Amino acid sequence: MSASTSAPARDRLRIAIQKSGRLADPARSLLAACGLSWRQSRDKLFCFGESLPVDLLLVRDDDIPGLIADGVCDLGVVGLNELDEQAKARRQIGLADAYQPLRGLGFGQCRLMIAVPDEWEWQGVQQLAGKRIATSYPAILAAWLKEKNVDAQVVELSGSVEIAPKLGTADLICDLVSSGATLAANQLRPVETLLDSEAVLAGPVHELDDARAGLMAMLLRRLDGLTRAQDRKLLMFSADEQHVDELARLLPDAEPLLRLPGQGSAVRLQAMCNGALSWQRLEELERAGAQELMVLAVEKSLA
Repeated sequence: MSASTSAPARDRLRIAIQKSGRLADPARSLLAACGLSWRQSRDKLFCFGESLPVDLLLVRDDDIPGLIADGVCDLGVVGLNELDEQAKARRQIGLADAYQPLRGLGFGQCRLMIAVPDEWEWQGVQQLAGKRIATSYPAILAAWLKEKNVDAQVVELSGSVEIAPKLGTADLICDLVSSGATLAANQLRPVETLLDSEAVLAGPVHELDDARAGLMAMLLRRLDGLTRAQDRKLLMFSADEQHVDELARLLPDAEPLLRLPGQGSAVRLQAMCNGALSWQRLEELERAGAQELMVLAVEKSLA
């Protein structure tokens, strides 16, 4: 790991994502939903931005934090677990922070957890004292053990962590858990969570000061719009004027009702709702005087 260096002035934004792996396809899909498109190089390691001056670099996920630190890339889509591990490792050798999570992306969720053999009767973290813990995340584990004031041996492994207790190289493990099936297959069970992880958009600690700053701001705004849209629904209905106030009261999680041109005595109304619009809620609105109720999904939204 090298210290952060200032990147040369550029007018194109460069984003690092996994070449392959569980975050690769969701990352591409999300960036495409932000209006980005690319032309891929023959070696399939670089994608030249066509719709906007935003390029992709296709790499291993554990290379992404270092590429941001060195200024080779401006942004990266990476698991928070990998970002946090490398950030803590940098601090342990006296290097300053060079990257940070900018946005959670809502996919790739997992947890970094302590898992013990099934036959253990778990009594709390002090039970770890003097034990050997196998992990691929030694910096996070070491920091957590220090915080808990537990003296245990960290056994660093690059893969197949879950079989370490069977091989006798460790007493227990600290590993990523998604469904828990791999742990169960190896007679292990999770007992403590060190980190809740997901895919994040990571960027430099210091702000960019050239043309890339505007591109980054635009991308973040579009990402925020997509995130808001996932939890929002557009509700449209009509009602007589005397029912409008009561209907507004039944929508406390919605933006103010917007009146639309209508015909006759009925008022056409719409509102952006941030909560769930279940059948029960719609029926309650109908009983309060709403008619012709319609719920529309929101694909994109800009504040």
